[in-house]
Amino acid sequence: MMPLAETADALDVDAELQRLSALVGEMLADAQRLGASGAEVAVSRDVGLQVQVRGGDVETVEFNRDGGFGITVYFGQRKASVSSTDTRSEALQLAVRKACEIARHTADDPYAGLPDPARLAHDFPDLSLDHPFGLTADEAVALALRCEAAGLSRHPQVSKTDSVSFSSHRGVRFYGNSLGFMAGVPSTRHSLSATLIAEDASGMQRDWWYTVARDPSELASAEAVGQKAADRAVRRLGARRMRTGAMPVLLVPEVARGFLGHLLSAIRGGNLYRKATFLHDALGKPVLPSWLSLEEQPRVPKALGSGAFDDEGVATYQHDIVRDGVLASYILSSYSARRLGMASTGNAGGVHNVAVHSRQPVRSFDELVRDMGEGVIITSVMGQGVNIVTGDYSRGASGFYVAGGEIQYPVEEITIAGQLPQLLHGIQAMADDVERQSMIWAGSLLVDGFTVASQGDEGD
Repeated sequence: MMPLAETADALDVDAELQRLSALVGEMLADAQRLGASGAEVAVSRDVGLQVQVRGGDVETVEFNRDGGFGITVYFGQRKASVSSTDTRSEALQLAVRKACEIARHTADDPYAGLPDPARLAHDFPDLSLDHPFGLTADEAVALALRCEAAGLSRHPQVSKTDSVSFSSHRGVRFYGNSLGFMAGVPSTRHSLSATLIAEDASGMQRDWWYTVARDPSELASAEAVGQKAADRAVRRLGARRMRTGAMPVLLVPEVARGFLGHLLSAIRGGNLYRKATFLHDALGKPVLPSWLSLEEQPRVPKALGSGAFDDEGVATYQHDIVRDGVLASYILSSYSARRLGMASTGNAGGVHNVAVHSRQPVRSFDELVRDMGEGVIITSVMGQGVNIVTGDYSRGASGFYVAGGEIQYPVEEITIAGQLPQLLHGIQAMADDVERQSMIWAGSLLVDGFTVASQGDEGD
């Protein structure tokens, strides 16, 4: 098999940055020669390896070499964009020409244009985002098989695998515009995940676990991932329904970050200027309990969401999104900022690392379970039942029923519902189990205000 070292390491980062810089410069110059008053170009180059195993056999081994570009040109307030995966010289020239032809026929948009030059990034600290793994395909398969074997040997009830997957990617991104901004960043991302199936007289249950990092040395061991996936599958055995009612809900970290993600979605510029959010005009108003804050930290070394500039070249910076419960900042690109009469927050392309801070005394997950009395621990949610416009929240879920401050049994086929404004204010506590395998760093959240609905009654 072709070794990953031959694919990832063949991506000579320095040479690739020089090549992409030249490509961007040529496209910007072509756009200006064709009469564009402004232009911006983003290009990328990626290589990667993915393997998947099941039942001790290799199911897939895939190598990827991808690349592409996008160009946006401006003729005054008229704008057009063209993108392609074809990076041959003639394809690049054609893309520039087509973009300019289209832009001449589009309607004026008073908010269109390049970012404010004063907000472009000028310093580029080393954020340590590039850490190639160098595994061969054989070594990657062996890693995945070790993960599977550890999971299958963990409990007698676990004898089947849904899938075990490993992936490793390395890429270079380069962005430039006619304001003189030119910068590129190499980065890596590696992950290992396992989904295992447990079975007993009550039936079958599946669950999963994973590890992801830019630096392979920071990944959890293959054995640890497999064993945790097995533990999670076994604890799901005997899952049943429960009584319907209003009760506290404890969201584990991987669910809590999605819950807070709805808040972040509601304050994105596109939703705000369209007035398609329940948090329209919420700046400066309480949106969370006063002890809770959200801080964007875009320049943390090795973090998955780190970057010195956004997709428009605007400098990122550390700042509060929510300070002591009060909404302190929207999430804005240059375009959405102009629509709102504000300035870009360096979030073209999305948020960067968002750290959740609590001013309450730190408590453990087990302490929150005891404090909740009767309620439900939610370990997974499903469905798309979240309406950012109205704030309606209703999702299928599974987890564990808690009574007397102790876990009683696993539950499934339940629905948790409420109104996001009240639910966000109903956060009672955050545990110390903060998880950083995403761009939202949150611990488990104890939330009051949910209605838990089930198709059946509690059956002790």
